[in-house]
Amino acid sequence: MKKKLIVFGILFATLGFTKMNAQINLGDKAMGALQKGVTSFTLTSADAAALSKEAVRKLDSTNEIAGPNDGYTLRLNRVFGKYTSGEGFTLNYKVYKLKEVNAFATADGSVRVYSGLMDIMDDNELLAVIGHEIGHVANNDTRDAMRAAYQKEALIDGVSSQSAKITAVTDSQLGKIGSAMVDSKFSRKQEAEADLFSYNFLKKNGYDVNAEESAFRILAKMSEGSEASFLDKMMSSHPDSAKRADDAKKRAEKDGLYKPYVQQKIVNTAPVAKATTTKKATTTTKKTTTTAKKK
Repeated sequence: MKKKLIVFGILFATLGFTKMNAQINLGDKAMGALQKGVTSFTLTSADAAALSKEAVRKLDSTNEIAGPNDGYTLRLNRVFGKYTSGEGFTLNYKVYKLKEVNAFATADGSVRVYSGLMDIMDDNELLAVIGHEIGHVANNDTRDAMRAAYQKEALIDGVSSQSAKITAVTDSQLGKIGSAMVDSKFSRKQEAEADLFSYNFLKKNGYDVNAEESAFRILAKMSEGSEASFLDKMMSSHPDSAKRADDAKKRAEKDGLYKPYVQQKIVNTAPVAKATTTKKATTTTKKTTTTAKKK
């Protein structure tokens, strides 16, 4: 399977919602319809988080997740495990055993990292990518994207009430939401703000901020290959990776922190347990010969 370019900030972009079988209940109102022309619906942060949590649960059930003793999980725990909360949300994270170069975060704080991404980026670069995704959650971009998807599909109550709630989201409705989410793109401003969040995350926690530039250089180099058309299609309204790398470099230069980044060794394998060797105790018994004394 060819590696796909990571598309920052697009929820569930590589995984279709059309296969979802879950029914999600978020309120006590009846489902509305497109022709009712509801435009004032407000999806609260709590609503977006609840729906995201259920959607991610379904995604987790349909993808291979690295187990607790898998090398990918051990690495992610080591690199990212101590970061479990943000402003107003709790983070949870897992690794999907997929070759795609991707990662996403959702409104409920779920972070999913693809093994394909971990195969090409070192610890600092990986943190830069995850920091960017968390930035979209912290900045409420993921909530707003979910709201836009609902407004587009009009899966809301048929009254012009700010308190209207969504209820009983079924398979076909989730499919529509998924399609809308895949089609939606974050603005250049939102992407730039998420990049800045990532940079500040690295700086605040004592990591090499130059890893952000390096991560974007990797993606830019990939975009020159056979997947360039994929990048053009999915990133048409976003700044390209090369420009984002340049912006990251300028931030580091402004702070007096810039230096060319050297990628570190990437290890996604579990450490091999050392075999314990037990020496067999050898007991030597001295043969004693007793000679009878002649009288």
